[in-house]
Amino acid sequence: MILATHAGYEVDDDPERLDLDVIIGFLLTTYWGKHRSRETFERALRRSVGVGLYAPGGAQAGFARVVGDGATFAWLADVFVLPEHRGKGLARVLVSAVLEHPDHAEIERWLLATADAHGVYAPLGFGPIEALDKFMIRSGPTASSLIR
Repeated sequence: MILATHAGYEVDDDPERLDLDVIIGFLLTTYWGKHRSRETFERALRRSVGVGLYAPGGAQAGFARVVGDGATFAWLADVFVLPEHRGKGLARVLVSAVLEHPDHAEIERWLLATADAHGVYAPLGFGPIEALDKFMIRSGPTASSLIR
């Protein structure tokens, strides 16, 4: 279902539309994904909800992934806009569409981690974790340095 449009771009949750070669190819170049394998990303995508951003003409231009229970908790992950499509406000359009998706409207708590995109997320209501001392993490052998 088309969730949003902006300047000829579309945000769509149709899994058949996702170009996994583009998505995984880009994720393998990111600071958070360069240590993962294609197989790991494929498994993660199968077990979560992917939302695509598409350029005029239909080519994959960005992506976001939601992991959660659909009611109380969601982790926003693997958000990106390809470099050639940046500077048009598309990341905020993509994330807004994900947050407003009918399946996500009742989620009580959203979490994400970013090293460099605070300016995208802060206007959408994300901020530092309060009572950080209540949160714990268990990192496995391939955990990203982002969460260590």
